[in-house]
Amino acid sequence: MLEPTKYTEVRRILQRYVVEVVEKWQLCPWARLGDELAIELLLGEPPLEVWVAALDHAFSSPATRVAMLVAPELVTDFSAFHTLRNQVSDQRPAYGIAEFHPTAKLDLATPARLVPWLRRSPDPLLQCVPLALLDSVRSKSIPDRMQQAQIIQGLAKPPRDVAAQLAETNHATVAEHRVEIEAALDDIARDRDAAYARVSINACR
Repeated sequence: MLEPTKYTEVRRILQRYVVEVVEKWQLCPWARLGDELAIELLLGEPPLEVWVAALDHAFSSPATRVAMLVAPELVTDFSAFHTLRNQVSDQRPAYGIAEFHPTAKLDLATPARLVPWLRRSPDPLLQCVPLALLDSVRSKSIPDRMQQAQIIQGLAKPPRDVAAQLAETNHATVAEHRVEIEAALDDIARDRDAAYARVSINACR
């Protein structure tokens, strides 16, 4: 039997996170592991140009709708990784890019302040989605003419921003199920550390 490759193990750990945390608790509409998701593995301490090249490679396939650029060996804190995310975004402004980091702290004070913890992935990663795709999803919340008339007459409430709705829903979910979600994250982290040691990935923590 062949020894698992580094890519196989990184993808397996990421899949656990997506399925057992993100999908189970419906935390993000973009984290899917079908043919539309491309995963790029960046080993070592990749410089900016490597991140940009990985994004370009991920979307070189017309089937790709979402890309995850994963750097399991990157040693960086949340603030520095956020700066890197901004640099990649400046290079590729046609994409919405979100940073995920394993050391993000829990802050339940507001839905907005919870967002970094919701992105507590096993490894540092950038999730990239074309802005055109994001805009098409947001446009679905625009009311039709009948709904607009009802809103004007006070018979209906205006639609709320999709991102704001998701943030509030996630906040309520974590407030109720925090212990279960943290237990899943901790179990995945233990699995990650053992798996990466087996395949000689220098884990970032």
